[in-house]
This record gives sequence, structure tokens and C-alpha cells, in this order.
Amino acid sequence: MSTAQEAHTTHGSPTERQKVLTRLRSIAGHLQGVERMVGEGAYCIDIVRQTMAIQRALDRVNALLLGDHLEHCATTAMQSGDERERRRTIREILDVFEMSSKL
Repeated sequence: MSTAQEAHTTHGSPTERQKVLTRLRSIAGHLQGVERMVGEGAYCIDIVRQTMAIQRALDRVNALLLGDHLEHCATTAMQSGDERERRRTIREILDVFEMSSKL
């Protein structure tokens, strides 16, 4: 566990986390609906449209989480006196962007 992770028992804003949970619950319900569509033999393009909508919803969740991370966790690390922690935080953010470009 990193220093930043050890310093927090919870990460980010409780308000933002609640928004994320609400969106994830909605996505889970949407996913269950798509699962039913597949099981019932729905038209392929209708299923693809629904899975694309789920992907967009997950992109919004990622944007919320990243914004919250930058606002709270990364800001705390950047303002700390620990140069290693600042570099680790920057690398972590860059790694997420690199990973997203490979998808």
C-alpha cells in the first residue's frame, strides 16, 4: 500500500463517491437488462447499442472518479513535502491515461 493510501482510511469526497455509487447501481441494472436481452434472443444491434450506452456510462463513472482523485488524493500528495510521493502520484495518473489509450 502506498503512503497516500496509508494516510487515508477513505479516499475522495463522500459526495462524489455517492454519485459514483448511484451511477454504478444504475449501470448494474442496465447490464441486467442487456443480459435478459441476450437470453431472450433480442436483435444483435439493439444489444450492441445498449452495451455501448453502458460503456459511455462507465466512462462517466471514470471521469467522476478521476476528477475526485485529482481534487483530493492527488492534490494532497502534490502539496506534501514528499518528492517521491509527488512523483508517484504523477506516474500513477500517467499510467491510467496510458492504460486507457490501449483499450
